[in-house]
Amino acid sequence: LGFGFEEIKKDILGSYEGGTPIVFVHNKQYDLSNGISVLAAEGYIENEFILTMADHILSDKMMKLARKHHPPKKGATLLVDYKVEDIFDMDDATKVYSEDGKITSIGKQISDYNCIDTGVFVCTPTLMEEIRKVYEKKGDASLSDGIQALANRGNMHTLDIGEAFWQDVDTPEMLEHAEKMLQEI
Repeated sequence: LGFGFEEIKKDILGSYEGGTPIVFVHNKQYDLSNGISVLAAEGYIENEFILTMADHILSDKMMKLARKHHPPKKGATLLVDYKVEDIFDMDDATKVYSEDGKITSIGKQISDYNCIDTGVFVCTPTLMEEIRKVYEKKGDASLSDGIQALANRGNMHTLDIGEAFWQDVDTPEMLEHAEKMLQEI
């Protein structure tokens, strides 16, 4: 967590009813790119882990897919949506070109893509190592920087979500769309 760390932590703990302990990590550099948030958890991760975007609504089916999946050794897997025609806000979407189950390129601005990043990743700690390399070189790093580095080595795989539901929620319009879609499933 970054901005509003204590307030968000308090709100989550006040409503959490699960049995799994939650560890909160404070990203004091929250004004930098999202890869720095991933690095904030570096000291807490030793094995495979699931990484999700906090502002995405995800169906149980997606999380079950992620839980059952094992990423490539020294790599990661991104759950992707091939139903590109169903994307609510394509301008905001992170686009992916996947070939034979492996990412060749990723980014919001790429023009050649065949699926969309859903914001759910099954990772090994190698992803953090790649993000750290970029951070040490540039003073900032995005998650996509780490993903692209793994992709360049052939270690960034994709997993098709099929009909599972997800929605990024960055704006009131996206929230309204997500609420409408949730009523239909």
